[in-house]
Amino acid sequence: MNSAYRALLVVAAILAGATGALAQQNTNIRGTITAFDGKQLSVATRDGKNVTVELPETVNVAITKPFALTDIKPGMPLGVTTLQRPDGTVVAIDVRPIPATANLGLSPYDLQPQSTMTNATFEGMAQAPNGNEITLNYKTGTVKALVVPGTAMSQAAPGSRADLEAGETVFVAARRGAGDTL
Repeated sequence: MNSAYRALLVVAAILAGATGALAQQNTNIRGTITAFDGKQLSVATRDGKNVTVELPETVNVAITKPFALTDIKPGMPLGVTTLQRPDGTVVAIDVRPIPATANLGLSPYDLQPQSTMTNATFEGMAQAPNGNEITLNYKTGTVKALVVPGTAMSQAAPGSRADLEAGETVFVAARRGAGDTL
């Protein structure tokens, strides 16, 4: 698998459709896989820590595959992570289709410091001087986000435990278990 084009997602809980209470119980882990023995996944986190996550046999593993602006259709639910520039411009740093059952809303997110996640319905797109501006409706409001060249765009695809290889980038939504295990 080519690391430059794919990152792995390990979904240990229902992410996109998680309720607020469930999402608060999750610990998001982002980093690089250092080892996987079939039961425990070792990850070097982006903040320099090494963590081990016990994976249940029933864990869902997904990989990412390419997704482009041309794939977006009116009414499509999207998860868009954004940052606000000093001039007030909202810039998309990650765009992904999400399940139609996902809770729509706007909330702080941990992809980058000061980032926000908007789960919303795509309403439209307009050309902008430095990219394309997309309009997102999350029922209680709208967000216009600039999608610039280089904005990460991908979508989840079915994966397997065989995809959990050392060196691959990973996102794990884990829960704390007994004895502070993940």
